[in-house]
Amino acid sequence: MEQSIQLTNLLCFSVYNMNRLFNKFYQQALEPFGLTYSQYLVLLALWEHDQLTLHALGEELKLNSNTLTPLLKRLENNGWLVRTRPDSDRRQLIVSLTEQGKNNEKPVETALAKCIAAYHLTEEQYKTALSLNKEIIDAFEQNLGRAE
Repeated sequence: MEQSIQLTNLLCFSVYNMNRLFNKFYQQALEPFGLTYSQYLVLLALWEHDQLTLHALGEELKLNSNTLTPLLKRLENNGWLVRTRPDSDRRQLIVSLTEQGKNNEKPVETALAKCIAAYHLTEEQYKTALSLNKEIIDAFEQNLGRAE
């Protein structure tokens, strides 16, 4: 007997709900720093590789410049980063952390670690979920790449 489609049985709905809950979780954890989840992702990329071009940052985050630019403007206005154009190539835009951006890496990480610990997810569960998520992303990217 064929099962009727129900929201709770659909992977897409599960991913949607997970995304919604992740955003809510990060919103609560990052609010004391005045950051949104999207801004946090920008900072994560810069904490890994300070001084990225706008293009490289967009590639890293899988965002186009018209989505990234407003995030960068808000972060710059709030003192987390600066955007500069090098004299050698005025077409480039370099995004760098300010002292505030550099100095807040550990406090943000500590606050998030405390929040994550409250959810009692084991390291093994975390690694398993991440691995499966990466497999699904790879499968989608491969199949969507063929369609383009």
